[in-house]
Amino acid sequence: MPRPPAESGIWQWADLLGNAPPAESRITLGEGNTPLVRSQHVGPAAGLPQLYFKLESNNPSGSYKDRFAVSAVSHMRARGAQHCLATSSGNTGSALAAACAVAGIPCRLAIVEPAPDGKLRQMLAYGAELYRIRGFGIDPDITERTFSRLKDLGHRPGWALQVSALAVSPEGMSGVETLAYELDADLDAKIDHVFLPAGGGGLCLAVARGFEKCAATPAIQCVQPEGNDTMAGPLREGRDFGRKADPCTTNISGLQVPNLLDADAVIAACRKSGGTGHLVSDESIFELQRRLAREEGIFCEPAGAVALAGALQAAQSGEIDRDAAIVCVVTGSGFKDEASVERMLGAATAPMVNLADFESAMS
Repeated sequence: MPRPPAESGIWQWADLLGNAPPAESRITLGEGNTPLVRSQHVGPAAGLPQLYFKLESNNPSGSYKDRFAVSAVSHMRARGAQHCLATSSGNTGSALAAACAVAGIPCRLAIVEPAPDGKLRQMLAYGAELYRIRGFGIDPDITERTFSRLKDLGHRPGWALQVSALAVSPEGMSGVETLAYELDADLDAKIDHVFLPAGGGGLCLAVARGFEKCAATPAIQCVQPEGNDTMAGPLREGRDFGRKADPCTTNISGLQVPNLLDADAVIAACRKSGGTGHLVSDESIFELQRRLAREEGIFCEPAGAVALAGALQAAQSGEIDRDAAIVCVVTGSGFKDEASVERMLGAATAPMVNLADFESAMS
């Protein structure tokens, strides 16, 4: 697919989106057009010469969720909605808060209990109102009750509920389809596999739907932490329906979604594309977060390393051809999760030294 003439953000693909809001209602943060880079070290070391990273961490608020947020808020403006209500484990809230700031719309966020402080501060910096709900994102019953109440509140006149799932916010998630359009253009339709992290599954589903409009027909590979196995396991087992994670035990921020949002549709879409599910340990994710920084110069949050964990595991087990063109989507920046960076660094610090000591160390 040739890249269309340069316009603002995701709206350069407005004709493909189909349901794009009118031009006068659109906002942009300068999202999209993120780099696609070939692996310099991790791929070659694993015998994967065509391993690529799509750096969604380069989006304005630091994650792919900017694609969702600008589409969601633009549709809100087109309908005259005056209040944004949303759920978030971090990135959705930051992206929506930024987009709402541009649109002049108040943004109120129900936050999962384990959301990292760095993400909370980013949301607050954009002016959002935050409400951290005990048990939300951990306990399936509390999570389900929270979603139910939010749906009631979001149906009030002038309000809109935004959740990064096609089951709830299809207009917003249409913006995420543009990730597929870019990959199709970047690699001239020569893509065999796209590995994606999954919490609620919206990213996998949106990208799969995006590729339905492209020349490329890659297998969409759904990767989840073992502690939040709502769709990857059932997908591998040949099942058609997801299952709740009761409780959710993963420590990977952003992927703590114990309830079923887009799970069933993700299973169908991945299977149709020739993809499957992959379960990876938290420890492998943290290790690959470190390797991406040390070997590729890619500073990502733990969720941003999940796709790579799935790809390396699939290659090692012989599930994918090592000469295949493989894209791993790096979904969010390392600045999002300070605790994970501290975990990576351990006791490392920058000691205060005299100039003479520095000169001695350099000799």
